[in-house]
Amino acid sequence: MRVTRNFAAAVGILTMCLSGKGFASTPVLTLQEANRLVAMPLHCAQEEYPNKLNQVLDDASYLKSPKALHPAFYGCFDWHSSVHGHWMMVSLLRHFPELANSDEIRQKLKQNLTAQNIQGEIAYFSMPHSGTFERTYGWAWLLKLAEELDKWDDPLAKELAQNLQPLTALIVTKYSEFLPKLVYPNRTGEHPNTAFALSMAYDFALQTDNQPFADLLSNRAKHWYGDDKSCPLSWEPNGFDFLSPCFEELDVMRKVLAPAEFTTWADNFLPGLSQKGFELTPAKVSDRTDGKLIHLDGLNFSRGWVLYGLISEFPERYGHLQSIADTHVTYSLPAIVDGNYEGTHWLGSFAVYALQHAALTQP
Repeated sequence: MRVTRNFAAAVGILTMCLSGKGFASTPVLTLQEANRLVAMPLHCAQEEYPNKLNQVLDDASYLKSPKALHPAFYGCFDWHSSVHGHWMMVSLLRHFPELANSDEIRQKLKQNLTAQNIQGEIAYFSMPHSGTFERTYGWAWLLKLAEELDKWDDPLAKELAQNLQPLTALIVTKYSEFLPKLVYPNRTGEHPNTAFALSMAYDFALQTDNQPFADLLSNRAKHWYGDDKSCPLSWEPNGFDFLSPCFEELDVMRKVLAPAEFTTWADNFLPGLSQKGFELTPAKVSDRTDGKLIHLDGLNFSRGWVLYGLISEFPERYGHLQSIADTHVTYSLPAIVDGNYEGTHWLGSFAVYALQHAALTQP
């Protein structure tokens, strides 16, 4: 869905129109804003250093450069950020083919996502101690990238999807082997969060008509979360959260439950959410040069996309949450192009994902 209202200047100053209640109006993803945001992954997709490899060394022979270890996803500081940076470039090209740097973006996608490079990524997962690499956050974003390529009707998308397919299949297999062994879900607000991994993978399964995979994900979500009540939202956020444990659970259950079943479950899970007086304040970021503290900008975006998804499906029941979602997104959006690599290497993807969900709530 394309919306044409401008909400940000190229220099990153967000124009916030205020409603009668004093909240920011719903931000929209324009071509101007897409050009501003896509500059972040375009810059770092082939930026090898600084880099956080997060690997276990079996011996000295494993000391290799990021590009040697990860020939496709070596940029943007770490593997998962590189993966969702590629998702962001693909997604923005799909929605805005007239992007100013479209030729350069296409070139970098073709250079990085070759069949040979993807085989190199697969080889990494076969190394000793690397089978669980990026479980499950990076896995989730890899499937989101594959989903986006499947949605894009473009010759380049078909080429890249074919190149990516062996790695996509490997990640689906890893999900399928791991989830039945996971006795307890991970309810943290960072990378291992199980609900986030299920939600992203479920979108992929539906898009690619992989019903057995969708059934596995749905069944595990219902098994882990079906009896949950009174999620302690007042305990959030934790110090470094970029995901809300309560909201991520809400998001996946919205997808896997029938509407009437979901609303009954949600009333027990987050009492008060459907009431007009519900309040939630955006997380405050005290230092955007700190790679952990800036996670909280990501939390504002991820809270936003969960709320927008809820509003778009149940506008009469949850429409009053619109201003809360808007305020979360507009708090963090102007700051993510501040030049601090701690945030610019990854936050653009979160912003775009939130803005895409915001569009779903508009007429």
